[in-house]
Amino acid sequence: MFQCNKTERCINCHDHFQQLRPLVKEIVVSKHFTKDAPDFNVNWIIDCEHLHFTELHKFEEKINGHYIFRALKEKMHFVYSIDKQHRLIFLRAFNNFNTYKKFLMDKRKILSMIECS
Repeated sequence: MFQCNKTERCINCHDHFQQLRPLVKEIVVSKHFTKDAPDFNVNWIIDCEHLHFTELHKFEEKINGHYIFRALKEKMHFVYSIDKQHRLIFLRAFNNFNTYKKFLMDKRKILSMIECS
């Protein structure tokens, strides 16, 4: 169900995502993400539809055992996580790189969003 096409590797698809993807048991979309990108098709990320993105599944960092990834479509940054319970959680979407970087620096906020999902 959550398997990438073996003949096509996602652009900038990090090994962490490749290893964790088969373990994903649930998909959660946060209220923030829905507000940030109301018309976004999350299936593009879930199904590794790399043709829609400049970057897909770029590993950002690991925070308390939760893996943080990013996808980039035009100038929009989509931040998502695979948590310890193997849930794929869509956290936020940003159309400004600096705002996205500030979000990544706020580890407490990211942990809170993951744990409240």
